[in-house]
Amino acid sequence: MATLALLAACDGGPATVREKPDDAGPFPAADRPVARIVSPRWSTEEARDRLNESGEVMDKSGVTKGMTVADIGAGEGYYTIRLASRVGKDGRVLAEDIVPEVRDALAQRVARDRLDNVSVKLGEPANPKLPDNGSFDRVLMVHMYHEIEQPYEFLWRIRPSLKPDGQIVVVDANRPTQDHGTPPKLLQCEFAAVGYQLVAFDEMPSAGGYMARFRAVGPRPEPRDIKACRLGG
Repeated sequence: MATLALLAACDGGPATVREKPDDAGPFPAADRPVARIVSPRWSTEEARDRLNESGEVMDKSGVTKGMTVADIGAGEGYYTIRLASRVGKDGRVLAEDIVPEVRDALAQRVARDRLDNVSVKLGEPANPKLPDNGSFDRVLMVHMYHEIEQPYEFLWRIRPSLKPDGQIVVVDANRPTQDHGTPPKLLQCEFAAVGYQLVAFDEMPSAGGYMARFRAVGPRPEPRDIKACRLGG
């Protein structure tokens, strides 16, 4: 296990990348570049299955039958389809994407495959629009966290959706955000700023990087009290 001891340089100092966007509201701006969405897929499903990517991620994140799981940034549905099989008829999967055409194509795939335990939802860039009912055991974000322009608001809005022992699972690459990855120190810092604690961190070569799991601790901070992260040099 690498590192429950990841040390983040999170000093809440002034942003160095860009000014706060006009629509950020009371939340701080992320002091980092944001990768643009270039594809609804990270790799082909066949290549990912040859590496047992989804099986390893689901095993390590503790996804089991009967769970309620969200697949955020679901794209073409690689994880959605496999999560549906893993949680079974007594479980539920909510697949979310912010691109209407991608959401519609995934909804068609879910209907075609008769996945009665899956629902598909259109989210917003700063809000995945999960139900605020404390019902989710796991929320997966696979190779998409670096595309979130307002991570503090995004993570803040997820907190009421998690069960008391629920976890957010992030799979990403250890490289700069503009290169479609998230440095682990930055990831931990941004989560900590919204009141999440790192549960586990694993290298995940089959998924092209690492997997980090977080749980919410303590009260949810007020948006104005969230301090933005800045990586040390």
